[in-house]
Amino acid sequence: MRIELEGKPYRYITDNTQEVDDQTALLETAQNRRYIDETLRQKAPTVLKPIDIRSDFGLDRIKIIGITGTNGKTTTAAIIYSILLDLGYKVAMQGTRGFFINDCMVEGKSLTTPLVLQTYTHIYQAVVEECDFFVMEVSSHAIVQERIDGIDFALKILTNITQDHLDFHHTLQEYIAVKNSFFADESMKLINRDEEKAEFNYKNAYSYAVEAGASFKIIAYSLNEGISGAIQFFSEVVPFYSDLHGFFNLHNLTASIAAVKLVTQRPLEEICAQTKNFGGVSGRMEVVSEKPLVIVDFAHTPDGMAKVMDALRETDILVVFGAGGDRDATKRPIMGKIAQTMAKKVYVTSDNPRSEDPDTIIEQIVSGMQNTKGVYTNPNRREAIRQALIDQQEGEVVLILGKGDEAYQEIYDKKLPFDDRSVARELLAQLSNA
Repeated sequence: MRIELEGKPYRYITDNTQEVDDQTALLETAQNRRYIDETLRQKAPTVLKPIDIRSDFGLDRIKIIGITGTNGKTTTAAIIYSILLDLGYKVAMQGTRGFFINDCMVEGKSLTTPLVLQTYTHIYQAVVEECDFFVMEVSSHAIVQERIDGIDFALKILTNITQDHLDFHHTLQEYIAVKNSFFADESMKLINRDEEKAEFNYKNAYSYAVEAGASFKIIAYSLNEGISGAIQFFSEVVPFYSDLHGFFNLHNLTASIAAVKLVTQRPLEEICAQTKNFGGVSGRMEVVSEKPLVIVDFAHTPDGMAKVMDALRETDILVVFGAGGDRDATKRPIMGKIAQTMAKKVYVTSDNPRSEDPDTIIEQIVSGMQNTKGVYTNPNRREAIRQALIDQQEGEVVLILGKGDEAYQEIYDKKLPFDDRSVARELLAQLSNA
């Protein structure tokens, strides 16, 4: 992308070596570094590093909150964003769901953490809108690929570390090391102390936990009809309530309350009073139908699946899921085992197969199951959802996992329209009229 800047020897800055000319400086990034020598020989541009342009994009004029972890990044970011807005601050948020400023969507979905220049541009837009805070998700890919280069975070948050992205990181140990590297400096950080794999620089570190000892500690909670609890921070002990469900969302709420306290220093009572206003994230434990009960969730890792299903453990679950193609294949049999262990009935189908054979992905998922009797398999996702809805009995929940609020299905090089929520509603309407 190419951005216009004022008051510089050059008129534009770009991260694309093909766009360099007499008026356009080149931002060196991990993605274009290998092409720079050739570009210098051909065009002799001004070459800048991210740290050189920080002030031009206003990075020193706004508090940036970065959230990383395998699961919970999107929900935690959204809760923090919601609480800060309700407290009267101006706030921007960048992540899986898109880019938002002061409760308005500015851009739709893209990468969890965009490339350096795009993130800088988003921060600049937030500064122009006089935002106090910029909340962003930080993916493990972004850490490795230096997409957060030059950003000084006011607060860094760790949600958890479980298996994911081993197609990119190769080993779980490498993935864990990447996540933990985000917390190696002396910036203020907030760590989930219930996460045993967390390693971090103790300087300027705070912690939160439901079970372990921590700076922000849940001292009582209930998961009946939403989440209610009491959180302690030194002498402050304050109750809170949310319509969210599940033990994993208790962690997300705790992290969010703690984060807002750390960056605002507002009374904990004022912060906790806002949690009841958060209505949830689209595609995360989203109730598509109440009678019969149908829920859609983005969970696409073994840990994510287990946490969502555990939240519904008092209900008989009919789970529909698959696994993404061209991604970590080692998690597929693990997901199959978890589904069979925790669900009454399992429906294995396609997720986003991409360039892989959907039947092969299904076979790998099923290989983790001890007994395949009664397991329904069909690469046609619509048909798998339909079968689960046909089989559903009173008191059971159909849980559709993996894609959340995605509005497409990736098959080979095409993105075909497919939204689990819309498909479920259409099928429910058809079945009720049959």
